[in-house]
Amino acid sequence: MMFAVLGIPIKAKLGLNETQFGLLAATPVLTGSLVRVPLGIWTDRFGGRIVLFVLMLSTVIPIYLISMATQYWHFLLLGLFVGIAGGSFSVGTPYVARWFSNERRGLAMGIFGAGNSGSALTKFVAPPIIAAFGWTMVPKVYAGAMLVTALLFWFFSYSDKSHVVSSNVSFAEQLHVLKDPRVWRYCQYYSVVFGGYVALALWMTKYYVSEYGFDMKLAALLAACFSLPGGVLRAVGGWISDKHGAQKVTWWVMWVCWVAFFLLSYPQTSMTVKTINGPMAMNIALSPVMFTVLLFIVGVAMAIGKASVFKFISDDFSHNIGAVSGVVGLAGGLGGFVLPIMFGALVDLTGIRSSSFMLMYGTVCVSLVWMHYSYKPRRSAPDMAMPLAKAA
Repeated sequence: MMFAVLGIPIKAKLGLNETQFGLLAATPVLTGSLVRVPLGIWTDRFGGRIVLFVLMLSTVIPIYLISMATQYWHFLLLGLFVGIAGGSFSVGTPYVARWFSNERRGLAMGIFGAGNSGSALTKFVAPPIIAAFGWTMVPKVYAGAMLVTALLFWFFSYSDKSHVVSSNVSFAEQLHVLKDPRVWRYCQYYSVVFGGYVALALWMTKYYVSEYGFDMKLAALLAACFSLPGGVLRAVGGWISDKHGAQKVTWWVMWVCWVAFFLLSYPQTSMTVKTINGPMAMNIALSPVMFTVLLFIVGVAMAIGKASVFKFISDDFSHNIGAVSGVVGLAGGLGGFVLPIMFGALVDLTGIRSSSFMLMYGTVCVSLVWMHYSYKPRRSAPDMAMPLAKAA
């Protein structure tokens, strides 16, 4: 998430357009997505402790080298290596889940997932560092933080051999579960609630600067109103999913996002209406306060949705969480990679900044329709069974 804030001075320095900025912000998300499947499988086979430790160490040098980059391709290349850190979710989720009973896994995974709040922390930490020392100091600070975190994790975490998949289980056998259509359904949901969260977290600081003319510090602070609850409240989403079930919670999350994105997608509009008393000028626009409130609501909904989708996985695939969470995480991460690029391309093509929310509105519509038809047969099954029972 460094590029959510760091990308603004880099964009000005290199003279990037909106699409190029979107690609810069999204590049780390690409590798973070692609490595999730192998990382999830390796977690099943070797254990989460060693995989997560090596993963964190592998990103320290690339993060530091960003401070020395001078050309656009430098940032893109280093972003690919830094993005490996994004694969940590498919390691940590099965690692954490296996320490708890099924009734408590939703909350446990939600607490782990609250680490997404780091995207909000960046918006508080990075702007003051840039203002005091320049943008090159941010990667140096973050590289040091990653190294310290990796060492702390190694010395204060544990392993359990019973959590590791038997070595006689082949790679193909672990992936066999991916033929299950439920996996692909969960991929769609997660590409919205996580992919959309990543994309908007990357995009919102710049959106506030461009749409409302705020400086970077204020823009980053307001953007944190979305990304902070989107991370911290994931634990709450896990608890709610444990209590009310993943399907019901995910259904209502999609409806809340659907309404909010409809309102957010409406561009600033000026029109003249002919009335019986003559022409009447009208201006329709979301104020910064109302925009931030709606964005906060979306952040809360997505936090709950991210937890509820992984509750689906822990309920249905308790013996193969790593592989399945890797694939679902891959779908979510790819959403986080593709969406910022599409945001930038839409702005370049239409000139309408709120077109990003129009796109998100469409993705939520797809999820709602898919959920409706996926669970409709289950809801109708008891009704069909009752006449049969009476006839018997």
